[in-house]
Amino acid sequence: MKIKQLIQRFVNGKIKFASFQKQFHDFVRLSQAVNPRFSVRWEDRLPCLCDNTPDTGFDRHYIYHPAWAARIVSEVKPKVHTDISSTLAFCTILSAFIPVEFYDYRPAQIKLTGLFSGKADLTALPFDSGSILSLSCMHTVEHIGLGRYGDLLDPEGDTKAMHELQRVVAPGGSLLFVVPIGKPRILFNAHRIYSYTQILEYFTRMELVEFSLIPDDSQAGGLLVNAPREMADAQSYGCGCFWFRKPTE
Repeated sequence: MKIKQLIQRFVNGKIKFASFQKQFHDFVRLSQAVNPRFSVRWEDRLPCLCDNTPDTGFDRHYIYHPAWAARIVSEVKPKVHTDISSTLAFCTILSAFIPVEFYDYRPAQIKLTGLFSGKADLTALPFDSGSILSLSCMHTVEHIGLGRYGDLLDPEGDTKAMHELQRVVAPGGSLLFVVPIGKPRILFNAHRIYSYTQILEYFTRMELVEFSLIPDDSQAGGLLVNAPREMADAQSYGCGCFWFRKPTE
């Protein structure tokens, strides 16, 4: 970061903290003018200096892709849904309506009705072939084999995981699969970014039902259902949402 930017951040921080101090003293004065219900002490302060924004910010990938998946699961209406290492917010909320089995390399110690949480290695899933009718694995495979989560280094870890996902889906079953999409590259040890064509080449045993895209530029839209391949390929770090179905024959 340039020196000028660092200085500007420091100045902005000082201004925000001065505003916070004034707000604190104004609030104490207002509290004293009414019947105070709480003690307001300077030693209890917890400044939140960055939340005064004109709108509510959010992580576009992690808000839109679970919303996309939940809508599809609601449409499919499985008796049980199995998820491998997707965001816990998706699994826990979905379990209020549909029984969910959640598995992760680092098992989550969550206890909720309608939710089972267990341990699984994506490169060697502990399920019979063709045994799962409704499966999701979202924003996960791009990390496999990069050591980020304590897993072994393996340049082919992601392709092994994709092979396993295809293996365990039952004929006629669905797989909801989400990865970063754009110009293919590895940002070690965070994640991989895939092209649209790469994903289709990896999932040769599946049929694509729907491809949706969360583009880099929010001005291009939020969740773009049935986005064109050309748009996916133009992204730097888009979010590709693939709904696959395994053929019955």
